[in-house]
Amino acid sequence: MASIEEQLELIERGAVDIISRDELIKKLKKSQETGIPLKVKAGFDPTAPDLHLGHTVLLQKLKHFQDLGHDIYFLIGDFTGMIGDPTGKSETRKALTVEQVAQNAESYKEQVFKILDPQRTQVVFNSTWLGKLTSIDMIRLASELTVARMLEREDFRTRFDTGKPISIHEFLYPLIQGYDSVAMHADVELGGTDQLFNVLMGRDLQRSRGQEPQVVLTMPLLEGLDGVNKMSKSLGNYIGITESADNIYGKVLSVSDELMFRYFALLSNLNSREIAALKLQVESGKVHPKEAKKQLARELTARFHGEAMALSAEENFEKVFQKGGVPDDLPEFKCTATEPIALPQLLMDAGLVNSTSDGRRMIQQGAVSIDGGKVNDINLTISAKGEMLIKVGKRRFCKVLFT
Repeated sequence: MASIEEQLELIERGAVDIISRDELIKKLKKSQETGIPLKVKAGFDPTAPDLHLGHTVLLQKLKHFQDLGHDIYFLIGDFTGMIGDPTGKSETRKALTVEQVAQNAESYKEQVFKILDPQRTQVVFNSTWLGKLTSIDMIRLASELTVARMLEREDFRTRFDTGKPISIHEFLYPLIQGYDSVAMHADVELGGTDQLFNVLMGRDLQRSRGQEPQVVLTMPLLEGLDGVNKMSKSLGNYIGITESADNIYGKVLSVSDELMFRYFALLSNLNSREIAALKLQVESGKVHPKEAKKQLARELTARFHGEAMALSAEENFEKVFQKGGVPDDLPEFKCTATEPIALPQLLMDAGLVNSTSDGRRMIQQGAVSIDGGKVNDINLTISAKGEMLIKVGKRRFCKVLFT
């Protein structure tokens, strides 16, 4: 096992809150003396089937603890997911069905092992213990938190002050999330900075039940491709870990130079000294920012698709975007239309845009080309004959075959 100083260096990398550092040192020393690993957990509500790089910030920190020899618990909130985390929400979340939660949970299990070692990771579901709580248990649990304390939360306070409804079950969410730590006897819990209220609840409940309170460690919310807002599917600024190798590579290269080293710090397996050295080389002009970004893109693409696919994605990117070529794995769409078809409709049918209105918007922005020629007419109709190469934006290609 690494020394306490070496462990702290890795654990503290990128962290925002550690509550408290002294307690963490105490737990690390005890673990070193007894040979008993710390029990480290992070919870994920399976509210969507796919994870993006923003989610992997916590997974990467779990990996740090795992590399240091501690026991990792990937907690899937199948019970809490049916409530919906109210954190940062301006209105009550729509509850997921049992079937949706189960389906998303299975998808999560497949994805997390692209980062964590499956042989050394415990995947647990909080319905295992929360589903056994009686109504009396829930009432006793609810008695441990006041409405005044709950309204200290900015999101709840804002909704209360503006007259937006807050459902009673939303008040229960932090309590039952905190109860997870009691049931698991957790030593450390990880969460995003927006989860601080929830994860601190675990400390309170452990302490009231005579357990040694867990150390809370929060990680920052990763900015998305726009460089401003946190990575989110709803904002479209995300990099999904199930996306193709070409998409992941290309999207990472689109990250701004200013944001690049934040991605390195939170997502890369390079150690702090290697990242600092690379940053110094970029700042001194010895290494071009794009070369450093290509290194990051290769690493992250390889993490989810393997080294060979990462190298292929890099070659494909250079071929398409630096040499004006087309991708090797060019998708094809067989169109069965017999009459001329409106271009926005064809773009949607081919899967190049999400809707005809999105298609018209892309045409107006000059982002659509046919056989290498830019198209600006939103009313253009395409004769249903032969074949054509359509490009939308920088990365979306399709060969359309009329049959």
